Amino acid sequence: MSASKKKKVTKAEKLKMLQEEEERRLKEEEEARLKYEKEEMERFETERIEKEKWQQLEAKDLERRKEELEELHLLEACYPEAEKLKRENRLLSRWNHYIQCDGSPDPLVPQEMNTFISLWKEETNETFEEVIEKSKLVLNLIEKLKLILLETPPYDLQDKKVKQYQGSIQELQELLHFKFNVATELLLRQASTLADLDSGNMEKIIQHENITLYLWANLKKNPRYRSIRFSETKIGFEIPRILATCDIALRLLHTHYDHVTPLCPVPRPLKVEQHTSTIIESVKDQDKDIAEESISKEDQEESKQPESGSIVVHEEEVKVEEEGDAKVQMSAVAESETIKSEVEMKLLSETVSAAQLLLIENACEKPEFFEAYEVDLFQFTTLGGVYHLDILELPPQCKPVNGWMIVEILKEGLQKYVYPPETTEDFEIENAFPPIEVTLQVHENVIFFEDPMVARWDHEGKHWRTDGISHVIYNSEDKLVTFNLETFGPVTLIQDAHINMPYQSWELRPLAVNKVLLTVTTVFTELQIQIKENLCMLASVKLKNKEHESILKGRWMPPIPFIIALKEVGLNIFPTGHSHFYVLINNKAPLVELKAYRQMALLSSAFAFSWSKWNISCGSSKVVFQVKEHLNQELDTEYPDWALLMFSGDRAQTLKISEYSETFSEALKEETEFHSTLYHMVKDFASGDAIEKIRSSNCQFVDCVCQMLLSTRLLSYS
Repeated sequence: MSASKKKKVTKAEKLKMLQEEEERRLKEEEEARLKYEKEEMERFETERIEKEKWQQLEAKDLERRKEELEELHLLEACYPEAEKLKRENRLLSRWNHYIQCDGSPDPLVPQEMNTFISLWKEETNETFEEVIEKSKLVLNLIEKLKLILLETPPYDLQDKKVKQYQGSIQELQELLHFKFNVATELLLRQASTLADLDSGNMEKIIQHENITLYLWANLKKNPRYRSIRFSETKIGFEIPRILATCDIALRLLHTHYDHVTPLCPVPRPLKVEQHTSTIIESVKDQDKDIAEESISKEDQEESKQPESGSIVVHEEEVKVEEEGDAKVQMSAVAESETIKSEVEMKLLSETVSAAQLLLIENACEKPEFFEAYEVDLFQFTTLGGVYHLDILELPPQCKPVNGWMIVEILKEGLQKYVYPPETTEDFEIENAFPPIEVTLQVHENVIFFEDPMVARWDHEGKHWRTDGISHVIYNSEDKLVTFNLETFGPVTLIQDAHINMPYQSWELRPLAVNKVLLTVTTVFTELQIQIKENLCMLASVKLKNKEHESILKGRWMPPIPFIIALKEVGLNIFPTGHSHFYVLINNKAPLVELKAYRQMALLSSAFAFSWSKWNISCGSSKVVFQVKEHLNQELDTEYPDWALLMFSGDRAQTLKISEYSETFSEALKEETEFHSTLYHMVKDFASGDAIEKIRSSNCQFVDCVCQMLLSTRLLSYS
């Protein structure tokens, strides 16, 4: 019993154990404290070294900043130079038009346009074919005027001129449609002579590259003949019984262009005008200062000349002085011309930069639409032209009398048949005027990524609406749209203008001398655009990873006509100032974005650029993208590693992280430095051939690449 009992611990032993425990605890705490202090000292030392290194790099960057910006300014002289060439080309095109003497008016001369319009108004009894032939010239004039409004920079375009050109466009559009109405009336007068032998009704189809006419005249008034299909096509109408027994004609005039939607307002921002006037004033002041400085120098030189003790002036001395004065005058004139040229280029450079900045500035307020069913043309776009659907009163028919054709000509001209009538009280049947079923052919060159929406034109409100249209069915294989329409009038197909935004990825890489390939990948498509000198070309379109044949492939065009052409076929990758209201974007500061695009364009002949996932993590005041030198076609084998660059507009740096890192960090890559420009950043790792290629790039090519980058806004919309 006593053996099994535990030995009792004495107070002394307990005290000793507690002391040992306390000593051990204090020792551990001391060791931990020393370890912590050591780690903190090491951390502080590391931070101090990093801070010193950072400050040294910043000081070095600041020291050479002026020199780097001056070199960049010399490289960016290509932009005003390209603008000068554009101005010269605009003047040359006017001169070429003048010496052609082909009888067509100069769209920029109001007298010539007024004469052309007046003379065509006076022409009567033109057939539909004759109007179509004349429409080629009219559409060409309209296209020229629209291009002038789009291509001419805001600072070169006066408000008076904008109003003049837009007025001419509207007059030509209205006159062309009026001429088609008159030609339709002329055709309908002969309906009885053109009647189909089987049905007894007239059917006429006229096709042209810009216009397609489908015309049907109800001559037999057979109540059972209610399904109208044109010449073995599926295009046509299902008309109600009440129309099948009336003297009417149905017209479907498909214009492959849109002359119904109001013209987009030409941006006339106050900013550019104020900015330009400020520059002009500052340049004038500089010019005045330079002139005054030059005069003061001459005065000082004259005052320093030693006085001659001789009063007699010899003829030889007079002659020498005259020659000297002539040389001084010539030198002053030459210096003045040089100063003037430098001042002009400085002014042009500033105005070009201001105009480029306008292309990427976002609108501050979202447009408000108060009417229900009204189509927001900032969000949606019309595609495939306009379908003018009309129910027309059949005019009196031609009658043969003694070898003559006699026809009654109505003074009021072609009249529309009102359906449904304004008053329906006389009709007992409740649904006597049902909607008319219409089947239309979608333009073969247009791409719809989703089922198109149908909109009708509201003549009173001057906008497109989606009400009054029901049971819309889209057959994507046959490209047919069928729907019910309550009242006839102009109809169009619309699609979300931002369906291909934001982009999933993008890449810009050189192909050859002054030639690059821009690839933009969206949810629905992959577009490849080649840029060569001052022209653009659609190289490839992929839909669902399959090559799509487009009418635009292989056609070289200047940037603005190219952008318009892509939009017209549904390949819109060009955001507007209001697009950020409809697309979730990675918005960047406009000035940072502008500087990035301008400098990327400068480097594009020797360096490839690509999208980076970190661009969304660096904030709105910085942009991040991948870059690597590329001088030949073997892109991945020759230069397998992309460098990750971050640019704030004033500072460029190579990041330590890669595209495959797990978290974002702005840490600088080892053994790299800050630079004020992208050019000097890539210069650190570029080859001599690459730098030489950049310096020898064509100014129009660089400007064209920059224009496409500004138009697509890759850094904000991907």
